[in-house]
Amino acid sequence: MPLYHNPEMKIFSGNAHPALARDICKYLGAELGNATVSSFPDGESFVRINENIRGRDVFIIQPTCPPTNQNLMELLIMVDAARRASAARITAVMPFFGYARQDRKDQPRVPITAKLVANLLVAAGVNRVLTMDLHAQQLQGFFDIPVDHLHAMPVMVAHIRKLAVQDLIVVSPDVGGVKMASAYATALGTRLAIVVKQRKSATETEASHIIGEVEGKNILIVDDLTETAGTITSAAKILRKNGARDIYAGVSHAVLTDLAVERLRDSELKEFISTNSVPARLTTGCRVTELSVAGLLGEGIRRIHDDESVSSLFEVNSKD
Repeated sequence: MPLYHNPEMKIFSGNAHPALARDICKYLGAELGNATVSSFPDGESFVRINENIRGRDVFIIQPTCPPTNQNLMELLIMVDAARRASAARITAVMPFFGYARQDRKDQPRVPITAKLVANLLVAAGVNRVLTMDLHAQQLQGFFDIPVDHLHAMPVMVAHIRKLAVQDLIVVSPDVGGVKMASAYATALGTRLAIVVKQRKSATETEASHIIGEVEGKNILIVDDLTETAGTITSAAKILRKNGARDIYAGVSHAVLTDLAVERLRDSELKEFISTNSVPARLTTGCRVTELSVAGLLGEGIRRIHDDESVSSLFEVNSKD
């Protein structure tokens, strides 16, 4: 008889995004687990799970968004607490996976921090990871445990269809995002264009030219992540110069800095669409729409718990 056989589900949340955790529990019709997650005066994290989880199927919801190190350490300590409390299985639910961009050694004497984070999660006691729109899909190979990788595209596409935008072209804001943009274009039954950019610094990019025809078309720029909004707003600017009409942006993870908020406020975008994978950072003047992925993540959790296929959550019908 297997050691694991569909025990009771328990869901816990760190301090990174408790509102999302509550929404996921609401979707599942479950109670959020009782845990104390706090900090000592010196900044050290403290965790105590205040209920019995022996033999339970435990899900810990914690995006590792800013403050990244604090949220990552909280997650690791929560996992360790659950493991020491004899949980049957521990799944780290990370709607946003921090450090994902440090996935290769692109210059001498630098770390591959994404691999280090994967090692830390496994060492702490994680048995499975549920995440969404990784910056680099090869990160799944950094783990020797199962990784369920969801996509925000079904949620995004549903919203775009409701807008009923005519003559829509999907645009990748850089060459690296072509695969993602192509999937959106296929789902929406439209064509693809690409903005070629040059990175001038960590916070500044410059769009140089466009591959594809955008004059007189409405535009949807898609990307997995933005922090400073430089790539998105620079792409929108050159698209406008080339005759584009209304310009929308759909970004899975909006980890917005003060600079990003300022750029979005002054940008050519008609609407900036993101998900609630990280806590909202909205200010007056920003044309931002936030879509909930609680149902998507909640369904992923349910299917993992019930040993059902998660892959069908990726599918988007190209027809309305």
